[in-house]
Amino acid sequence: MRVLVIEDEADMARYLCDGLRLAEYEVFHCNDAASGLFQAQHTKWDVMIVDRMLPDEQDGLQIIRALRNNQNKTPVLVLSALASLDERVKGLREGGDDYLTKPFAFPELLARLEALTRRTLSIAETSRTINIADLSIDLSTRRVERAGQTINLQPREFRLLEYLARNQNQVVTRTMLLESVWDFHFDPGTNVIDVQISRLRTKIDKGYSPPLLHTVRGAGYKFGIDG
Repeated sequence: MRVLVIEDEADMARYLCDGLRLAEYEVFHCNDAASGLFQAQHTKWDVMIVDRMLPDEQDGLQIIRALRNNQNKTPVLVLSALASLDERVKGLREGGDDYLTKPFAFPELLARLEALTRRTLSIAETSRTINIADLSIDLSTRRVERAGQTINLQPREFRLLEYLARNQNQVVTRTMLLESVWDFHFDPGTNVIDVQISRLRTKIDKGYSPPLLHTVRGAGYKFGIDG
């Protein structure tokens, strides 16, 4: 899970980033509004943590407003020392999805992030379509297209693609694939995964750009625009 942290206080930023990494989030930190807005607009994140008060002309709410005006729907948790009801309401009305006041307990912050990402996944489930770059996966009809071209997949290939897409930009191990795609709870000692990955990569990546299916040496595989 990828999280962007926009926080100018060095101690708070370190506290957030260290804790999130221990919780196995992939974290990127910006300490000002300008770089934070740039990263928010040009990189895909699963969730963002945005400090309300930043040391330049834009505050956290202006960042959120700019994102929402640009149809960026990434869930945002607003952090702030401003704890009044009016300030919390303002933060939510400006486009924040949740509002947490400082000081806070780190387990609560993690729980709020989990709730935000669950909500996003639930919306994606309702749509029954997964879109990554120019690849479209219709979970209802099992139709797969890339750049407008239909890609014909065998049932196992579709199941493999669906699992990888649902875990977009996360490392997926061989064990995870064996248990979730093949229903094996042990390694049968064959090259079945390598064969299926190779076939799937040929169908969805050959002749297209950017490549989506990446091998992470010594770890497994990662599916998404960033290898």
